[in-house]
Amino acid sequence: MDIPKRMIGAILPGNSTVAFSEYDVPVPGHGEVLVKTKASTICGSDIRCIYREHTGKGPEGYQDGMIAGHEPAGQIVATGPGCRRFKEGDRVAIYHISGCGVCNDCRRGYMISCTSPWRRAYGWQRNGGMAPYVLAEEKDLIALPDELSYADGAQIACGFGTVYEAIEKVGVSGNDAVLVVGLGPVGLACLMLCKALGATKLIGSDTSVERMELARKLELADEVVPAGPDAVKQVRALTGGNGCERAFDCSAADPGRQLAIRGARKWGKIAFVGEGGTCTFNPSPDIIHEQKTIYGSWVTTTWRMEELAERLVRWGIHPADLITHRFPLEKAGEAYALMASGKCGKVAVCFDEELEK
Repeated sequence: MDIPKRMIGAILPGNSTVAFSEYDVPVPGHGEVLVKTKASTICGSDIRCIYREHTGKGPEGYQDGMIAGHEPAGQIVATGPGCRRFKEGDRVAIYHISGCGVCNDCRRGYMISCTSPWRRAYGWQRNGGMAPYVLAEEKDLIALPDELSYADGAQIACGFGTVYEAIEKVGVSGNDAVLVVGLGPVGLACLMLCKALGATKLIGSDTSVERMELARKLELADEVVPAGPDAVKQVRALTGGNGCERAFDCSAADPGRQLAIRGARKWGKIAFVGEGGTCTFNPSPDIIHEQKTIYGSWVTTTWRMEELAERLVRWGIHPADLITHRFPLEKAGEAYALMASGKCGKVAVCFDEELEK
């Protein structure tokens, strides 16, 4: 394959716009690979922390001029010396945090929690997937099964992997009614995975009419409850007055977290997945007296991503089903603006054959 010398990448100045710049196509060094990008999806944290304004500070902040996109998948077109597993032609997804690899968190696979100065996130402190090529470290790669598209693979790390981690922490089975608060792409992914695991009743809630309608259209939720002062009462009415065995907050909003807590039944388990915000609750009546447990869950591990890729194939489900809009790279500005509006499902920037699907 002929690899060009130069390429165009999309960057985020921080004023709700997208800009483009020209870069050298990188040459992989020791333990690195060059991936030809096939699909790169947009995450809510891209909108919240970079697109609208640069909220991160210091080494964890967005570095000006970095190519955006921390949810890429593609095909390896070149490898550097020292690669031990992956080779040219392999289909891969990229774990979006490149940790130091040797701290305790990295050894556990939680590179998201690495605090080393060597930690660099794709699309934040190192170039990401909003370009035709992305340079990645071999240790950050996840093999993408042939049964999954690149658009499926792009969502395995930050979206589906994040909720899969939370689901594994609280446990979901056919014994459970599940409440998911916040029906953006992460919340929709949570419903999709809980359905695959056999949850007997799935209830979604959001403030967005468009996202509630999408949950209905995709047949991911048995019931959809509008967020508001009557939401807890409605959730309990749908569960025989008891509430749900498992609840997930994907909204990061105080009222949404309250709904997740109060919509869970006695002995229920609640996972907080949405980033930021606050939570106001009354410990005794809300948690202690009803024997509930709240779990915090931040992204996932590399080994769980591999496990998830295998199980997506086994379950016959496709993360790409949540994509409502696909754009070519030159229309990345439209893609980010749409994602920022909240009036959509998942938004993807696609290359080659992935754009036509």
